[in-house]
Amino acid sequence: MGTVVDAVNKEANGSVPTDKKVTVVFVLGGPGSGKGTQCANIVEHFGYTHLSAGDLLRAEIKSGSENGTMIQNMIKEGKIVPSEVTIKLLQRAMLENGNDKFLIDGFPRNEENRANFESVTGIEPEFVLFFDCSEEEMEKRLLNRNQGREDDNIETIRKRFKVYMESSLPVIEYYNSKGKVRKIDAAQPIEKVFEAVKAVFIPLTDKVAA
Repeated sequence: MGTVVDAVNKEANGSVPTDKKVTVVFVLGGPGSGKGTQCANIVEHFGYTHLSAGDLLRAEIKSGSENGTMIQNMIKEGKIVPSEVTIKLLQRAMLENGNDKFLIDGFPRNEENRANFESVTGIEPEFVLFFDCSEEEMEKRLLNRNQGREDDNIETIRKRFKVYMESSLPVIEYYNSKGKVRKIDAAQPIEKVFEAVKAVFIPLTDKVAA
């Protein structure tokens, strides 16, 4: 029986073809930073396709494929799904989609994800959209949003935030050193945040059109 990676490789049929020039924007932000809302706005206004690494994994499990079953078993056993698996799912989604502009949300989660994505796909992101929000503000939003859910207590939220900061900061620092991070102050109201997002995407739209 092959590994999860073999199963995905079999289905993904190699890398994104060189004739398909794609624009990729990584979207990073902690739990409660509001990145989901802003991704929906970017899709609507700028015609990007939104790919969520978590959604792709869940969809693969739901599909009942051999690959999905392997992913499900790994999660059940408490193992971390190898980054190659997530990358191949992202790659396949980009190949199968007619669009050439993608927002990749919630990935790369750490430095290993980042290095693997670039080496496997040969794609460097156009930039990284980083929704910067204080821990206090995210905490407040999550507690307001999830009233009644047992995973919304302060300890859990703080743990999630700590894990997010420890794993994502090296990724943000790496891209910052390459001048690729577009930092958005996500503590502002939604409309204000989207004004800042638009200011980042409009020059890119103009560049592509030129």
